[in-house]
Amino acid sequence: MTALLAIEDLSAGYGAVQALDGVSLEVQPGEIVTLIGANGAGKSTLLMTICGDPRARRGRVLFAGEDITAHPTHAIMRSGIAQAPEGRRIFPRMTVLENLLMGAQVAGHDPAPDLARVFALFPRLEERRAQRGGTLSGGEQQMLSIGRALMARPKLLLLDEPSLGLAPLVTRQIFAAIRELNRREGLTVLLVEQNAFQALRLAHRGYVLVTGRITLAGSGRELLAMPQVRDAYLGGNVH
Repeated sequence: MTALLAIEDLSAGYGAVQALDGVSLEVQPGEIVTLIGANGAGKSTLLMTICGDPRARRGRVLFAGEDITAHPTHAIMRSGIAQAPEGRRIFPRMTVLENLLMGAQVAGHDPAPDLARVFALFPRLEERRAQRGGTLSGGEQQMLSIGRALMARPKLLLLDEPSLGLAPLVTRQIFAAIRELNRREGLTVLLVEQNAFQALRLAHRGYVLVTGRITLAGSGRELLAMPQVRDAYLGGNVH
């Protein structure tokens, strides 16, 4: 089977900083793949490089078998990749509905069925549809960020730290929504997440990124069982 996303020997960075150094990984259609690592390991840079900013210094990004490494960001988005970025980056002065419609503009299709889909997944957003994004709670803003990405009908959803700063109950709701999207629709997800335990429980497979390099790979269950993963990212305890 051809990987939906294939990263080959990818290096990237900002100015003199080399954030990624020879990273290779694959995401198969219908998988949830998680990338874990310490702050500054290069996880967010990898997602941004997939989207074309920063540009790769070496290596390739293949999406559905096509080399998109040099494509402009808007073309990458239209090819079927959408991202819910770290920090959410919603439009605070726009309403929930207006934020969601911005996501649909990328794909240029009728947004009505996608609005229904997002509101079914996150009923709170339908309740808040006329409310400005900046007045939402942190959890609601994260739902809005994911919902906006889904409005583009992506084949691959990139999620960057979706649980960051959220209460445990809201985190469970977000992870349940991701699981539902994958199980019900077969949506492929590449997840960067600081909550390594929850991420590895959710994911089919995972990679560990250390100072810009992949050091470990395996199924979520395999990585959870590795002592070096437990000690570094799980506090030594898995329940």
